[in-house]
Amino acid sequence: MKKKIRKDLRAAFGGRGWRPRNMSLQQELGSIWAACGITTEWAPLKSVLLHRPGLELQAFTDPDAVQMLAPLDVLRAQNQHDALADTYRRLGVAVHDLDAPETSFPNQMFMADLFFATPQGMILARPASEVRAGEERHAARKLAAMGIPLVRSISGAATFEGADAMWLNEREVMIGRGLRTNAQGATQVAAVLDEMGVRAITIDLPPHAMHLMGLLRIVDRHLAIAWPGRFPEAGLETLQRARIRVEFIPDTSEAMNGFAMNVVTIRPKEIVMPAGNPHTRAFFEKLGIRTHTVAVDELGKAAGAIGCLTGVLEREKLSGDDPDYS
Repeated sequence: MKKKIRKDLRAAFGGRGWRPRNMSLQQELGSIWAACGITTEWAPLKSVLLHRPGLELQAFTDPDAVQMLAPLDVLRAQNQHDALADTYRRLGVAVHDLDAPETSFPNQMFMADLFFATPQGMILARPASEVRAGEERHAARKLAAMGIPLVRSISGAATFEGADAMWLNEREVMIGRGLRTNAQGATQVAAVLDEMGVRAITIDLPPHAMHLMGLLRIVDRHLAIAWPGRFPEAGLETLQRARIRVEFIPDTSEAMNGFAMNVVTIRPKEIVMPAGNPHTRAFFEKLGIRTHTVAVDELGKAAGAIGCLTGVLEREKLSGDDPDYS
C-alpha cells in the first residue's frame, strides 16, 4: 500500500520534498566522498599516502628508544624516500604527502601501519607501542582532509596496525595477531569487515615477528611470496583454501638484512622492491614477476622498507570481465 504523505508536513519532518539517502557509502565514493579503497593486494595500484621523513629523525640518539636499528642520515633518507615517490609517479601511481608537522613522530614515515583500506574507506589503526602512540592522529587528519571516510577507529585497549591485515580475495582478509595487533584489535577489524560481507581469518604470528607484511606478500590473484620456516602453517592452509599458490624466498639473509620481501605490488606480477637483493630479484623474475628497484638501505635502518613506508589508498576495482581477474 502506498504511503500517504501529509500535505501540511514540512520536508524537514519527512513531508513533501524529503529526499532519502538511497546510495550506500561505497556507492558514494568518488562523488560525496573521495575515491578510495581496495579489495585485493594485487589489482593495479592507483594512489598511496607517504610521509617524507624530516627533522623528527634527529630527535633521538638511542635507536632502541624509538624502535630503530641505527641512527639515520636524514638527508640520505630523504633522498631515498624521494626516489621511491618518483618511482611510484613514473609507474602511474598518484602520490599524496601526509604534510605532518616537523615535530611529528620518528616512525611517522611508516604509513602502512596507520590505516587499512577497505572497499568503503579506511580503518584507522592504533599502534601497539607507546613510541608510536598518536601517529594515527596525523593520518586521520590527512585522510579526513582528502575526503576519505574513516569507517572505524580502533578503540579501548585494542591495538591494530595496518601491516597486519591483508586481502586474500574480495571476500576474505587475513589478520596477523601478535606483537602489534592484539586479540581485541583483530576482533574489532573483523567486526567492521563482517558488516561489509567480508570474512576475517585471524592467524597467530610467530614470536618476534613485527607484522604479517614481513612474512607474506601477495603479488597476483593466485600467487604469494612467503618467508620459509616463519610463516605459520595455519596461514599456509588458509592460502591453500583460497587457491593462492605460495612460493618461498630462497635467500632469507636478503630478507633479513636487505628487506627483500618488503615490496609493494603495482599490478599483477609487477612490484617495487628494495635494491641490493640480487638473489631475491632473480627469484621474482623467474616467477615472471617484473621488478622495479629503489635503494632504501638508509631508510631500512629504521626497521622498515618499501611496504612499510607505503599507505595504500586505492587500487582499481576489477570485475569478472577483467583479464586480470581470473
